[in-house]
Amino acid sequence: MDSMTNISLLTTDRTSIHPTAIVAHGAELGPGVEIGPFCTVGPNVVIEAGAKLISHVVVEGHTTIGEGAQLFPFCTVGLAPQDMKYQGEPTGCEIGARTLVREHCTIHRGTATGVGTTRVGDDCMLMAVVHVAHDCQLGNNVIVANNAVMGGHVTIGDHAVVGGAAAIHQFVRIGRAAMIGGVSGVEGDVIPFGSVIGNRARLASLNIIGLRRRGFDKKAIQRLHMAFKVLYGKKGVFAQRLQATRTRFGDDPLVAEILAFIDAPSHRGLIRAE
Repeated sequence: MDSMTNISLLTTDRTSIHPTAIVAHGAELGPGVEIGPFCTVGPNVVIEAGAKLISHVVVEGHTTIGEGAQLFPFCTVGLAPQDMKYQGEPTGCEIGARTLVREHCTIHRGTATGVGTTRVGDDCMLMAVVHVAHDCQLGNNVIVANNAVMGGHVTIGDHAVVGGAAAIHQFVRIGRAAMIGGVSGVEGDVIPFGSVIGNRARLASLNIIGLRRRGFDKKAIQRLHMAFKVLYGKKGVFAQRLQATRTRFGDDPLVAEILAFIDAPSHRGLIRAE
């Protein structure tokens, strides 16, 4: 028997596969999974309960699609990375629960020279034509707008928002609840709660709107804003302002998160305010 097969299936657990779909032997489908017309699913793919491949979706490699995730037409997940060093190693890709992957998105599996697995967290939305390159690590509740692209090894924290047509350089870190403005070229790390915009991107402010939407306390936002003005003010060199921020606001948990982000190793360095 050929290793690939067309299957028309409606089982007792209501998993369904359209007659035009191709699902490889060895693929694991949870209860309530729906595989729509003209989809292709590889032999090492795991699709968890209630996930939907709407139509014309390709999922390959050692890939896991989380519970309740939805993959829209013409997106591809888990295909080989665009990396000249890649030699076919069995690297992975993970899509979190309830995440939406819209039309024409491309999410590539990891590399042996990277972390080995590309991850998109729970409850994310990747809008149409987004590219997530090999070894990227996206947290939970991340929103990436249309036509945004990221190079390999990008890390994005929970609740971050990436605007349309933004381009994020390899190895860049984007902190929790940060905002990347549309059509921004991001070459350096973005602090948690920061907002950057421009080509090349500059740190414009805190992501105040995002903080309010996430339900942060008003006083906490005010204190964070005070610390931001000290850290990115005009007086002294950055190292002096960093120490002043650490001394005055280091006991604040949100400020401490920014300071820890700045202290952590960085491939690209920080994006600074003008």
